[in-house]
Amino acid sequence: MAANMSPDEEDVQRLLIQFRDEAGECLGSPFDVPVTITPDKLQLVCNALLQKDEPVPLAFFVHDAEIVASLEKTLAGQSVETEKVLDIIYQPQAVFRVRAVTRCTSSLEGHTEAVISVAFSPTGKYLASGSGDTTVRFWDLSTETPQFTAKGHRHWVLSIAWSPDGKKLASGCKNSQIFLWDPATGSQIGRVLSGHSKWITWLCWEPLHRNPECRYLASASKDCSIRIWDTLMGRCDKILTSHTQSVTCVKWGGDGLLYSSSQDRTIKVWRSQDGVLCRTLQGHAHWVNTMALSTDYVLRTGAFEPAEATINPQDVKGSLSELKERALQRYNQVRGQEPERLVSGSDDFTLFLWRPAEDKKPLERMTGHQALINQVLFSPDTRTIASASFDKSIKLWDGRTGKYLTSLRGHVSAVYQIAWSADSRLLVSGSSDSTLKVWDAKTKKLAIDLPGHADEVYAADWSPDGQRVASGGKDKCLRIWRR
Repeated sequence: MAANMSPDEEDVQRLLIQFRDEAGECLGSPFDVPVTITPDKLQLVCNALLQKDEPVPLAFFVHDAEIVASLEKTLAGQSVETEKVLDIIYQPQAVFRVRAVTRCTSSLEGHTEAVISVAFSPTGKYLASGSGDTTVRFWDLSTETPQFTAKGHRHWVLSIAWSPDGKKLASGCKNSQIFLWDPATGSQIGRVLSGHSKWITWLCWEPLHRNPECRYLASASKDCSIRIWDTLMGRCDKILTSHTQSVTCVKWGGDGLLYSSSQDRTIKVWRSQDGVLCRTLQGHAHWVNTMALSTDYVLRTGAFEPAEATINPQDVKGSLSELKERALQRYNQVRGQEPERLVSGSDDFTLFLWRPAEDKKPLERMTGHQALINQVLFSPDTRTIASASFDKSIKLWDGRTGKYLTSLRGHVSAVYQIAWSADSRLLVSGSSDSTLKVWDAKTKKLAIDLPGHADEVYAADWSPDGQRVASGGKDKCLRIWRR
């Protein structure tokens, strides 16, 4: 399969290469190429072998190094045996591209205390924020104005969570109560979910592909327990107890498992249908603050495919069974052959990467941060892990192996929250230095600096349709950023 060569190319060194996917499966048979081959040419060949109707954008790696200019340049620093077949790993990239946000289009006043959390609904149609002023506010994104103020909590709203169908928002407060709200009207749904004896630290809904009615909600609390609520009946369905200190985070996985992290230094894995404790993951030497699942993004967006986003975000249409089927398809595609991975971040300055469904031993202990870890997130394509820390940096790690990739430096104070763009190419971070920064995950550099807040930025989110970033913090203002 030698390409047609002009006479001056005849003395170019040639290599035998073999395409493989990320799981190591061969694509086609080995063939020889000039060592000067560029990614564009590799893309043509690889797409021809893949025989897809629509060619997909691909990235190519040889020994974990991306081929950016040409194969020759990438191999320059590596010792390669020219007699052997060289494996080239191809990775499909997102078919759409999210543009970096560059300016603040709205600064929305309304909250009378700090904004603690901001979250876009799964399609990016609605935006909600929770505040120290005890209210949840919904914002109209088409006009970028306040829409509803949801009153009911009697203490700081610490956690908010959208159901994956985008039709309900749950909020939990320091008074240990959970309210459900309808984003279309701003009114309360059903009764108050009370039962926890201390404040609510985290909320998480059952995935759409497991129950398209979005009926069950899990909550974590400082009272050392996790509760599963039946939001339709307005009562507590199960109480999971085994942690000996405050539960800091709870995640509802796509394969029927619940994961909880705690200040007792452990992570526990539970079976969601009967609440049985499956295993306890030990390794951290201090409080576990934060967790992320490799499938978080696809579970958050449910049946919504960011590649098909419209300019004006709409709710996903279809019957419950259609939505369930679509969400399951998306989940299986992201999950792949292996079970979901979990990464945990702690006050001991380290992260651990786990395969919690299979093993109680970690895959990797990830060290390098010099202060406690605030938040950790898998990119939507699961290939990269980003961690934000009080040491002012964001670090990127390989999502499969946990290997350290790079540090993003630029903030001059603690980094509180980060959010990925839907195409996994960009990352936004909010910091106590009052700025947001947009980073390019490919070049691993600062793309855009976004000053504007008057004080610390506690919360930031990037809408799943890629159009907006929202941020909130100590200055009580909610800001919306667009390109």
